[in-house]
Parts: sequence; structure tokens; C-alpha cells
Amino acid sequence: MKPYSEIGYRIFYTVRPIFRYLLRIKVEGTDNIPKEGGCIIAANHRSHLDPPVLNIISPRPILFMAKKELFEVPILGWFIKKAGAIPVNRDGKDISTLKKAFNVLKEGYCIGIFPEGTRAKPGEFRKAQPGVGFLIERAKVPVIPVLIEGTDKVFPVKSKLPKLFMYNIEVKVGKPVNFHGLSSYEHIAEKVMEEIKNLKRGNKDG
Repeated sequence: MKPYSEIGYRIFYTVRPIFRYLLRIKVEGTDNIPKEGGCIIAANHRSHLDPPVLNIISPRPILFMAKKELFEVPILGWFIKKAGAIPVNRDGKDISTLKKAFNVLKEGYCIGIFPEGTRAKPGEFRKAQPGVGFLIERAKVPVIPVLIEGTDKVFPVKSKLPKLFMYNIEVKVGKPVNFHGLSSYEHIAEKVMEEIKNLKRGNKDG
């Protein structure tokens, strides 16, 4: 049995071109996301739009690690459960969460994480959480860095509705990276954020 609703994703894939048009999403590098096998998508985080935007551009379902509190929100909680999201405690000490993540990756699914842990201010990056390094080191699967720009303008923190057709959302997907042989979990987490930031530098260089 799959960890997400197959019917739900079929419906989502049918209508996602509409969402891509409404949100004015431009994407580069989707071929870097492996079509099969366990992997981790690691992206910067500035808006509640980030998870759906990633699933809109991805060739395969992405199961996100999400704060446990979100599962208790009416309607939203139901949707993220059907999408296969993995609940995470704020204190980061829930071993059962990590075990579930490892099992999902072992079974060949794709997990989405936001190393910063919470949304950063517009145009900024936060420091990555050490727990991210622990997950990556133990999972031993490819990590695909992703840069998301513009979601903080389309759907700012205090907005109740997205500002459609006013701004573009740009997504750049980097090549898979393996973080082996690094000195600590903190170092791995830092390197992940460096890979994400390098995608932004690449945009400027181009």
C-alpha cells in the first residue's frame, strides 16, 4: 500500500497545469529529479505555497515532513495526510518520525524537507537545522537541492489569499548530491544550504 492517495494524486496531476498557470511558475532542471528510487528534495522555505509548488513541478509525488500541528488543522490536515506527509514534532526528538522517513526512503519514495525548519524572511535564508544532517547521513540517498523564489511575494506570511498574476514563481532544481564523509550532522546541514544558495548564485551568473 502506498503512503499517499493514488486517486488524489491522479486528480492533482490532471489539474496541476491550471495551478502552474495561475501561479505563473517557471522551472528549470526537473530532469535532475530521479524518476524512481529513494531521494530527498531539500528546498529553501519562505511561504506556505512552497510544498504545493514543488509537487506541481515534480515528475513524481513528494512526501513532505510537516509540523505535527498542521495535521490538526481542519481541511488542511486531511489534505496533507492524503498527500502522504510525515508528521514532525517541534522538539525534533521523535524517533518514530525518523523511522517512518527512513522506511519511506527505503521503499523508493521521495521525501521533501525544508532544512531551515521554518519560513525565512523575504529574500533571505535561515540556518539549517542539525536534524536535517542526521536524516541525510543515515538515509544515504541522493539529495536534490532546490531554490524557490517568488512564493513569498505571491503568498506572503500574513496574507489570507495568494496574489495571483502579480509575480512569477521561479524554481531551480540542482543536480543530485551525496553528502558522505563529512565531519558532523551540522556540517552536512550547512552544506545542504550552501548547495541551495549556489543555485541562486548560478542564476545571477547566468
